[in-house]
Amino acid sequence: MRHLPSRPLSRRAAGSLAAAVLCAGGLAAPAAARDTAERPAADGAAARQAAVEPDVRLPDGLAATPPMGFNNWNSTHCRAEFNEAMIKGIADIFVEKGLKKAGYQYVNLDDCWALPQRDANGKLVPDPKRFPNGIKAVADYVHSKGLKFGIYTSAGTKTCNEAGFPGALGHERSDAQQFAEWGVDYLKYDNCNNQGVDAKKRYIAMRDALKAASETTGRPIVYSICEWGENKPWEWAADVGHLWRTTGDISDNWNSMLSIMKKNLPLDEYAGPGHWNDPDMLEVGNGGMTDTEYRTHFSMWSIMAAPLLIGSDLRKATPGTFEILGNKEVIAVDQDPLGKQGKVVSSQDGRWVVAKEMKDGSRAVALFNESGTAQAVSTTAKAVGLPGAPAYTLRDLWRHKSYHTAGRISATVPAHGTVLLRVAADGKWASYPPAVELGVDGGDFFEPGKRTPLTTSVTNLGRVPARQVTAKVETPGGWQVDATSPTTARSLAPGKTLRTSWQVTAPQGTAPGSYDVKIAATYRSPTGTRADNVLPLNARVVLAPPSGASSLGDLPWLSMSNGWGPVERDTSNGEGAAGDGRPITIDGKVYAKGLGAHAASDVAFYTGKACEKVTAEVGVDDETRTDGTVAFEIWADGKKAASTGTLTNAMPAQPLSADVTGAQVVRLVVTDGGDGIYADHGDWGGATLHC
Repeated sequence: MRHLPSRPLSRRAAGSLAAAVLCAGGLAAPAAARDTAERPAADGAAARQAAVEPDVRLPDGLAATPPMGFNNWNSTHCRAEFNEAMIKGIADIFVEKGLKKAGYQYVNLDDCWALPQRDANGKLVPDPKRFPNGIKAVADYVHSKGLKFGIYTSAGTKTCNEAGFPGALGHERSDAQQFAEWGVDYLKYDNCNNQGVDAKKRYIAMRDALKAASETTGRPIVYSICEWGENKPWEWAADVGHLWRTTGDISDNWNSMLSIMKKNLPLDEYAGPGHWNDPDMLEVGNGGMTDTEYRTHFSMWSIMAAPLLIGSDLRKATPGTFEILGNKEVIAVDQDPLGKQGKVVSSQDGRWVVAKEMKDGSRAVALFNESGTAQAVSTTAKAVGLPGAPAYTLRDLWRHKSYHTAGRISATVPAHGTVLLRVAADGKWASYPPAVELGVDGGDFFEPGKRTPLTTSVTNLGRVPARQVTAKVETPGGWQVDATSPTTARSLAPGKTLRTSWQVTAPQGTAPGSYDVKIAATYRSPTGTRADNVLPLNARVVLAPPSGASSLGDLPWLSMSNGWGPVERDTSNGEGAAGDGRPITIDGKVYAKGLGAHAASDVAFYTGKACEKVTAEVGVDDETRTDGTVAFEIWADGKKAASTGTLTNAMPAQPLSADVTGAQVVRLVVTDGGDGIYADHGDWGGATLHC
């Protein structure tokens, strides 16, 4: 997002601000009139037709399942690397890496593909530097690979980029015809510089233009409405487009993805074949989240029947990225022909259960853990809508293994993780071993050289006994693991649990950071089939905080997420790059120490149950516009210990103090004050941890 007058606004902010300024100045009608005067006469008829709302539905069979493909924006924006060679390279990779076989088919351009001006005939002109052979040549290349091609424009006078490329408002018929003649199969239609014209009228005008172009060229075009959810398109756009954005733009961080997911989940009733909720493109592989978080991203988009548009540059993608994006069992959940979006079954204390009805009668079930520590997430076959049965087949879609359960669907899910299952009452359950749930108490943090206790559990969820059960703790080489209670059970009856106590020690001198620690269990079914289960932990080697008072700007953090760029130490948030902040300044008062953040922000520190208090003076930094609003919170081990009301940059710094006695983790959180995150630079002036 963009937040300072010296820099361009985000797509959403740019569109809203332009419309607000123009409407406030009484300029919307004249601007629209100027566009109309410049366009061919046929487009004038289209604009007049858009004043009414003809009963034109979309029985065209397009987007029967959520579209899958690629869009360059998240990885390249308007940088020079976005060009003809890149797009052709992506098409090649779709074929070479098996993504085409997995279901991905659209290779889409985003903003910045055109010159800033139309030609003398009002036609769009591709940028000859980026696309020296023109758009049709690129579309032809994509089609030669058996794939489809997409393009971008905006339902305004200009697109969303600050350079101001031509938008389609007033040029709908001409542009749609040009797209169809080029071989475009997919149009993303944005919302910037919309001149205050009614959203439904603008998007209906392009719908009708695409229909007319299809009739003359034989080229049907999937229509993606990128209206950001501002006018609740889920309530009216099923007759207009094949998919519609339900939220603002996604960013490559946990908080952004989580916020968007939560906004999209309640809209399940509006999705179906040919009309899909769109929570924006995938960030998988762009580097701002862990693989665990990216698997959650991909799992939740799939169970929400969301479009799966890859937003990473696949020319630079890691094998792990291809493994996530190419998981055919997860993709099958997204592409199920019944076209149901998953429904929330339960959500409490960061534990989410979302279930999706599948055409074959099974249920896809996501057990999602929003919190920062491993948690057990549970439901039942009945709760997710399955009929009564002696037992159920349970397929783990990330581990690609099948088990059976007597009816309980449960797993201990790593922090920010998702276990995605497919559960069926299919009568085949007896051919699979019983499912076991692994649990752990402890194991989140290890101080070097210090014996750390943890307790593991292995619980039989099946209908038959689990035999020869063995529990293990797997650690990096050099770590010491000592069991202090039995690690095996000859037989574990249905519903019974094997609990084992352990002492785990990271070697003295182990560097702080994340380490691969796993809880594992091996066992056999009554027929002798060997089975196993593994629970990866988010194990962190940490250093105890120093005694006395320490500036939080000087201490290492466990995790950090921020609404714009990184959190800065001892400076304001500044621009989007690291290290570009200014002195922390709140209502004219300058602070030498502290943290500069931007809503939505969350910074976690390890306190090791050895600290008593956090103090700070908080407020909106003076570098922002006057419309920044934020609120501050201090959390201790998942409980809110202190908070402010909504603050603006017209207010002086507010003192904030929290009792964090006994907490293992302290988090500093900045929220948006309830009105979006524009200009929300929040300062933790003089933030201090007392231990």
